[in-house]
Formats: sequence, C-alpha cells, structure tokens
Amino acid sequence: MSINVRGPARASAAACRNARLVPPHSAPFGPVDAAPRRAAQQPVGGGVGLRGTSFYYAILSPDPTRTVKQRTLGTSTLTVSAVGLGCMGMSDFYGTPDENQAIKTLQRALDRGLTFFDSADIYGPFTNEKLLGRVLDAHRHRVTIATKFGIVRDEAGEMHGLNGRPSYVKTACEDSLQRLGVDTIDLYYLHRVDPEVPIEHTVGAMGRLVEEGKVRHLGLSEVAADTLRRANEEHSITALQTEYSLWSRDPEDDILPTCRELGIGFVPYSPLGRGFLTGRFQSPEDLPEDDWRRHNPRFQGENFQKNLDLVAEVNRLADAKDVTPAQLALAWVLHQGDDIVPIPGTTDPDHLDENIAALDVSLSEEELARIDEIAPQGVAAGDRYPDMSTVNR
Repeated sequence: MSINVRGPARASAAACRNARLVPPHSAPFGPVDAAPRRAAQQPVGGGVGLRGTSFYYAILSPDPTRTVKQRTLGTSTLTVSAVGLGCMGMSDFYGTPDENQAIKTLQRALDRGLTFFDSADIYGPFTNEKLLGRVLDAHRHRVTIATKFGIVRDEAGEMHGLNGRPSYVKTACEDSLQRLGVDTIDLYYLHRVDPEVPIEHTVGAMGRLVEEGKVRHLGLSEVAADTLRRANEEHSITALQTEYSLWSRDPEDDILPTCRELGIGFVPYSPLGRGFLTGRFQSPEDLPEDDWRRHNPRFQGENFQKNLDLVAEVNRLADAKDVTPAQLALAWVLHQGDDIVPIPGTTDPDHLDENIAALDVSLSEEELARIDEIAPQGVAAGDRYPDMSTVNR
C-alpha cells in the first residue's frame, strides 16, 4: 500500500510520527508508533555481507507494502524513489557524526520506502560507504546505491586534489565495492572533473567498469554543459548531480536544458540549501564548531543576514500553505520536472518523514510564480563554495 496523505502535508507528517498501532486494514501504510522498525542498538554477533563484510547490527525488515512515488532518471532504465537520501552528513562535514542516529535514519528510510541512497568515497573519509554497506546489505535487491570518486582524500581526512586518470578509476571502484560489500555499484559518479585528464579518458574507463559488470549506470557531478555532451558521446550518462535549490538556480541556464536534450536525469544535492532554507539557523553560531558550513560563504557575515531575508519569505509562503519551509522548498524542486530526483540529506528520522511528505505538496501556477518572485536566480548572497574553481567545468 502507499501513503495516502490528505490535508496539509505538515499535519500528515506529524500524524505519521504520532500514530498508534492499529489493525492493518485501518492503517493505509501499516503500523507506525513511537518505535518504528530500525536497527537494533545491541550487538548481535557477526554477520556476513555480500562480499564478506562483517557487521554487528540486526536490521529489521521494512514493511514491503510501503512505497513512495517513483521517478526514472532521464531516458535510462534506472527508476528510483522520487526523493532519495543524501548520506554525507551521517559521516562527515556537518559536525560530529552519530552513527547510531545515522542507522536509525537509514532504517526509517527503508521502512518508508525510499530506494535511492547517495554516498561518496571521501565521506568519512571512507566510513560512509561502509555504513551503507552494513545497513543496506539485507535490502540490496530493492535499493539503488550511488557513490562517487575523483576527489582524493587520505585516512586522516586531508585532501589531495582530483584524480580522473583511468588507472585511478579502476582502483577507486574496487575500493568502493569492497567498502559497500557489493558486487556492482548501481550508479557511479565522477565527483569532480580532473582538469588534467580529458573527460573522454575518465568516462571511457568508467564505461569499461560497466562492461565488466562492476557498475550499472554512470553519472557526473558538477560538470559544465559542454563537458556533459562530450562525456555522453563517450558513454551514455544516466544522471548528473549538481547543487540545485531555491537559492542555487544556475543549472536552469545550460545544465538542465542539456540534460533534457540528451535524456540524462538530474539529481539535485543540497535541495534545502544545506539546511539554511528550513529556517533552522538564525545565526552562524547555531552551527557546531566543527561544521564545514561555517566556512561556506553563504553562512558567513553579511551574506548570512541577507540570506535570512529569503528564508523569511519562504517561511511566510509555507505558513500560508500550512506546510513547513523545508517541504515548500523541496516541493518546488520536485515541481521543476519529473526527471528530477532530489537527495536531501538528514540524520533525523523525523526530518526524513517531513521530506517525504513534500511529495504530496501541490503548488499552483500562482504559487510557483510567487516563488519565482521571491527566489529568482542569483537571489543568494555569497558563492556556493569558498573555492568555485572545481565546479561547472
């Protein structure tokens, strides 16, 4: 059965969280209470993953009748849940990771019917892939795992530039397969373009991974339209992943039209502006001391204060519609096309429920026009990164 949301999405999300156990025939999506299916916290002994990876958590089976809306990436055969889960923050960059909380969130995602999980080798570093491998192992047949390579990072977390050389493509893939505990990666992205290596060489090596059965689909991240065209001539590209949200609308110029011309799906990361558009942050001090966002230009000084003006407008529109700001911002992204599959990240199961409920938020033409007025392209103050040289090339 699917989730049947009636009335305001905010209320329905709360209802899902607070519902009591009821007979199956009276619950449209199965029983939900304060103790949803999730990973057990106590060790239960060693288990063996698909490639021999050991893990120590009992993962309870999700209700197979729960589903969310599905979308297909471009003209490919890859169909996934219409909202995915970005997993970076579970292991890195946004403060001190809490693995137990991450496992709860992943299990809630499985229980709610999400099938699209996004990682990268540098997240952790390396620990995020291992985490997904442990939790998703028992559900491998019904989930799509995406991961990325190309940014070089060592065990200590130090960055060592970009590498798109064919020899590195093969090594990086083998390492990710081992950490994930799988035989095949569903969607394998080049995380950033190496300016020293022609894109045709990198994608050619990625294509050989498809021929060898180690990868099913190829993706690119943060590339320019011309680079995307050249890459797609070398081997079919299934998805392009780039930041896209109410405060990052640059892809509308060239990237989105090119994706649609070539039949390539679009996967927006940070569709909630790294959490800023949710209204959660009112000052830079609201961020943990070890949070990477403190170094992001949009979260600093005058830029932060100017960007709060956008958040205030989003809040007003959300209140008028009786949804949360996060749901409004995510619904807007979803309304930009059925070939778009955003991957908001969260480490909070309740926030995950809130994001999923955005799938049932309808925006009228008038509401979309109003959003265009308050959040036109270029509305955000500050660049997306401290160094923009590695994106859109």
